[in-house]
Amino acid sequence: MTVRIVDQTCYFDTPNGQEQRAAGELTIITCEEKAMSAVDLNGARVYITEAEADALTVAGAVDGRQNLKATDSGSVI
Repeated sequence: MTVRIVDQTCYFDTPNGQEQRAAGELTIITCEEKAMSAVDLNGARVYITEAEADALTVAGAVDGRQNLKATDSGSVI
């Protein structure tokens, strides 16, 4: 998945083509199941790297990420 940011407009290359959103319309979330950051576009969850998440927040996206903690001694988190 590729994210490109130009003047606070974010472009996402998705399997269904390119999606475009203003950074201020985006909220970055944490998917607990995958322990990854993501954004929801048109009802589909798009997973992004932490570097992409940080760049989106600098551009104006809302940072709704949560720090995950291990609840199981065998957890990799």
